[in-house]
Amino acid sequence: MMRRRARALAHPLMRGRADEEALTNLPDHALVGVIRMPGTTSSPVRSIIRRIIGATLALAATVVLVYIGRDGYRDSAGGELSLLDCVYYASVSLSTTGYGDITPVSDLARLTNVLVITPLRVLFLIVLVGTTLEVLTERSRQAFKIQRWRSKVRDHVVVIGYGTKGRSAVTALLGEEHEPGRIVVVDTDHTALEAASAQGLVTVNGSGTRSDVLRVAGVTRARAIVVAPARDDTAVLVTLTARELAPRAQIVAAVREAENVHLLRQSGADSVVVSSETAGRLLGMATTTPSVVEMFEDLLTPDAGLAIAEREVEQQEVGGSPRHLPDIVLGVVREGQLYRVDAPEADAIEAGDRLLYVKKVTPAEP
Repeated sequence: MMRRRARALAHPLMRGRADEEALTNLPDHALVGVIRMPGTTSSPVRSIIRRIIGATLALAATVVLVYIGRDGYRDSAGGELSLLDCVYYASVSLSTTGYGDITPVSDLARLTNVLVITPLRVLFLIVLVGTTLEVLTERSRQAFKIQRWRSKVRDHVVVIGYGTKGRSAVTALLGEEHEPGRIVVVDTDHTALEAASAQGLVTVNGSGTRSDVLRVAGVTRARAIVVAPARDDTAVLVTLTARELAPRAQIVAAVREAENVHLLRQSGADSVVVSSETAGRLLGMATTTPSVVEMFEDLLTPDAGLAIAEREVEQQEVGGSPRHLPDIVLGVVREGQLYRVDAPEADAIEAGDRLLYVKKVTPAEP
């Protein structure tokens, strides 16, 4: 009943089947701009220097070829071509200047063309043609990366919404040593997508409420899906769409109000985090026991100090009590069910269990 209610609430926002297949029917090269693969960025000054070096090498090679075959060239001023003549010819040829009714004849005029005018033409070509070629090359590189990524991506994490909650979720994932290239961010905010791309994440420009956008993000083959939009009603629709596309993926959703938790549960979310209620509890605790809040912040920060982690049970630990282990065990996960360490079910560790414990994190050296 609740699932039908959630679908009814989201129905005005649903699109037709033909519209939702729009992106999935496009070839990989047409998705450049929708999907953005992380890449290495270089300094603009270094890029211009590389272009100037390339143009200089091309000019030098042309001069050598013209000088070796100088007997096959004719100068309107008469006489055999000198090395300066060859440099002049190569310069005007590579710069696509061509020949007109006014041509430099004296050595001084040709030297001026070589040393002053031609570098200006080359600089113009570097800015105009070089930038155009760079854009085309980048699009081709992105198309190739997208094609390879879509054919190989498996068991990745899709984060829908890259606001405060989405960024914090990604920070936690990276702190758990997830590869940035295996995290996909879906959002419509270009600034947010730029920030995600700067971290080395794969980004998809589109609304998480559309099934074709989620398919492009590889939701059907994702291991986990983080639903973190700004609005609770959007979170319900995103969760419904994601669960329909990925029935086996783990879906974790965030809502602002506790009264919407049951809607997220009925929509298919495995875990629901109430952001406003959790923040309110911490604010209340901070007024009386600020040290407890500091401890919570330490546990939730994976970079240093203490952190909550999960690990497999070792063979020698089977049959023992989790309270007698060197680690500070908080609970036992058995067949997907979490039992607190003081629960009767957690008195003895069984094979296949996983332990939820507090571990000490050593900060990485700069």
